[in-house]
Amino acid sequence: MSVSSTSTICWSCGEALSSPLLCPSCGKVQPPSLADYFQVFSLPRKLSIDVAALEREFHRLSRRLHPDRFARATAEEQQWSLAATALLNDAYRTLRDPIQRTEYLLKLEGLEIGEEHAGKGKSADRQPPADLLEEVFDLNMQLEEMRMNRKIGEDDPALQADLTKARTRFEMLLAEVDTSLQSEGNRWDEGDEAARTKAASAMAALLDRRRYLRNLVRDVSEALSA
Repeated sequence: MSVSSTSTICWSCGEALSSPLLCPSCGKVQPPSLADYFQVFSLPRKLSIDVAALEREFHRLSRRLHPDRFARATAEEQQWSLAATALLNDAYRTLRDPIQRTEYLLKLEGLEIGEEHAGKGKSADRQPPADLLEEVFDLNMQLEEMRMNRKIGEDDPALQADLTKARTRFEMLLAEVDTSLQSEGNRWDEGDEAARTKAASAMAALLDRRRYLRNLVRDVSEALSA
């Protein structure tokens, strides 16, 4: 059966569905649907979720969708159970992580989020935030100096100390971004449509900043550990 829109009625017994994966009445696996990750766990589109409850529901559904339970089912139902298990795993991996959860929700809302929209692997396309221009310029000079020193076998303790200090600074900025993301997430969860629009835009910008800072921390760490 081809992918269909999310059904609210079980194909087998006709009872109402609380989950797009399994019927709570007859236990039948449901055909593949267009359910999003929040719908998989019967959750509203909110960023604040009970991760412990999410894990419990994941394990409960995983047990009920295990292939052994469908060994005597039709070939079609066996395929549905495999598709449902794959969707369940993807949904759980995404929703349990606060950053992936935020990125996913914003994508559902139509925003362009992720490395594919940030010039991944294309350093010339990645412009540093305006407030970090001078720091990033100095950092790039230090990283280049570190690479040259390594090539000629020299060690510069002062340069290493400067890079370690820079990494600490960027890690601190990362923590500030995460705090701001939490605040904007609360505004999304609690606000009206206008507030959510503003929060979504703010979170998208914060995720871009976070991605850039994370890459800076990675670059400095690689230079220090080379």
